[in-house]
Amino acid sequence: MSFGLGNGRTLEPGTHGIKADTFPPLPDDINARQDAAWLDPRQWFTDPSKRFEIEIGSGKGTFLLQQGELEPETNFLGIEWAGEFFAYAADRVRRKGMDNVRLLHGDATEFLRWRLPNEIASVIHLYFSDPWPKSRHHKRRVVQDSFLVQAHRVLKPGGELRIVTDHAEYWQWMEEHFDRWTTPAVEPHRATPAPWQRQPFNRPASAGDGEVVGTNFERKYAREGRPFNATILKKN
Repeated sequence: MSFGLGNGRTLEPGTHGIKADTFPPLPDDINARQDAAWLDPRQWFTDPSKRFEIEIGSGKGTFLLQQGELEPETNFLGIEWAGEFFAYAADRVRRKGMDNVRLLHGDATEFLRWRLPNEIASVIHLYFSDPWPKSRHHKRRVVQDSFLVQAHRVLKPGGELRIVTDHAEYWQWMEEHFDRWTTPAVEPHRATPAPWQRQPFNRPASAGDGEVVGTNFERKYAREGRPFNATILKKN
């Protein structure tokens, strides 16, 4: 399906766009050696030493462009599954000459699981991910127990997983997962701290008046009158 995002103009991601299908294949012993296929996406940026954040499901790249301009000291990697949205967002970033924003075309959950080293990101942004409302498709939702494990591994101590959704049933699903991962485990004679703690969501500086984060999806859903739910999970 083509969304015609280029309006007849060729989209050119250039060096601002990276495709996951160019990575080396996963080795046969990947399950025995978790780090066998790790790579460091910080090296894709002009200055790899900067603070590093990830956005899952970047769409047209609006959040990345807005926040990236306000935070030149932070490197932002957006991961987008849809090829045309990836190309459009990377083209926008290229045309603005932003050294601190890159786009990856690929499956974000697989990238986190197999490719990212431990404790390299300060924040993971997950805004308006597909709710996959049909029961048989729930396994495709980003928020799963396995995802929370990998996000926790990839984040630095004190790092944040920032989440916003417009979908009430998906939010209920998320809440059930959050409860499992923010409740201390009680063992004989002691309690083990929970991996995550819940915190109220604070708006990024790039959000406009009345906005939660200011993405294209948010603006569309706001016009439709949909309510939003948001939270932050902070890594303990």
